Amino acid sequence: MRTEKEKMLAGELYDALDPQLSEERLKARLLIKELNDSGEDQPAERARILQELIPNAGKGLWLQPPFYCDYGYNIQLGDKVFFNFNCVVLDVTFVTIGSRTLFGPNVQIYTATHPVDHRERASGLEFAKPITIGEDVWVGGSAVICPGVTIGDRSVIGAGSVVTRDIPADVFAAGNPCRVIRHLGEGE
Repeated sequence: MRTEKEKMLAGELYDALDPQLSEERLKARLLIKELNDSGEDQPAERARILQELIPNAGKGLWLQPPFYCDYGYNIQLGDKVFFNFNCVVLDVTFVTIGSRTLFGPNVQIYTATHPVDHRERASGLEFAKPITIGEDVWVGGSAVICPGVTIGDRSVIGAGSVVTRDIPADVFAAGNPCRVIRHLGEGE
């Protein structure tokens, strides 16, 4: 029989109150508190915390606290990724982010979701859909990236957008729901 964690990572309905998952979220919350309480003058301490919280990060991660996530270990980052203040990553399943991608303040990345049918939702079970964000992407402040979305390389997501569908590479997209506004040419 599959564990609740295995179901969670496979995108199946799972019980978030499972003791193992609850313990892993608590561990992440304690690390997040340490990170968010650390000072700008403590770069070595922040690096230690981030290595433990987000072990699958490439080189040069720059993260401005406060920052929040569910587990941390489901976040896979390329090199030189930047998160501005107050970003949230609900990494119930995998969040893959390419190198040199930038996130403005208050960006929200949600893999977690719930059944649409109220009877299923009442069971307390939930599920997740992975998110993939390419290389050299810029996500403007207060954007929301919804479960299951892929954003292509070099695209720009306008501030305040709600990304509910895949966005191709090399475009500027914005709005609620987010849609392609124009294609980006070489050097833009």
